[in-house]
Amino acid sequence: MAPVRVVLAEDQAMVLGAFASLLNLQPDVEVVATAADGDAALAAVSAHHPDVLLTDIEMPGRTGLDVAAELRRRGAATRVLIVTTFARSGYLRRALDAGVAGYVLKDAPVAELVAALRKVHAGERVIAPELALAAWDQLDPLTERERAVLREAAAGATNADIAASLHLAEGTVRNYLSTAMTKLGARNRTEAANTARERGWL
Repeated sequence: MAPVRVVLAEDQAMVLGAFASLLNLQPDVEVVATAADGDAALAAVSAHHPDVLLTDIEMPGRTGLDVAAELRRRGAATRVLIVTTFARSGYLRRALDAGVAGYVLKDAPVAELVAALRKVHAGERVIAPELALAAWDQLDPLTERERAVLREAAAGATNADIAASLHLAEGTVRNYLSTAMTKLGARNRTEAANTARERGWL
């Protein structure tokens, strides 16, 4: 039987090397490429057409969720398994919306990670049990526009900067920020961005 061909994406070099070594020890798994950011991951998938992309969420450039969404848009056959430290229900909801086939935590035993990889390759969906219930208890109230504006605000951008970056009027930016703050029960833009990030909504 042909091995499961994997592209591995992780921005921490030590973790990336450890994962690659552990996976290559499995007789039925072959790591065909590694990537340290989302753009490189997307390029590696395009070049190697692996069975599974095993990726973190937060990486430079595109996030793992961005990559998953783009692969889904392209109709790629590669299945995506998220392996992350972020046990946030908001991330899981967004991952499922992006078509991700699996979502497990880095602190899981290696045997569980490998089992999840095999299940995803076999067409199953795998979700860390501690996240499965929480994902449906806390719905993301933000629209994509509100999320985009909050991301810019979190990076320290002024209303004028955000307006220029997102091609919006400054008044529209203020409205989006105000609505987001109201939804999140936040007193200011910084608190709103922090709350959204903690819940995995940014």
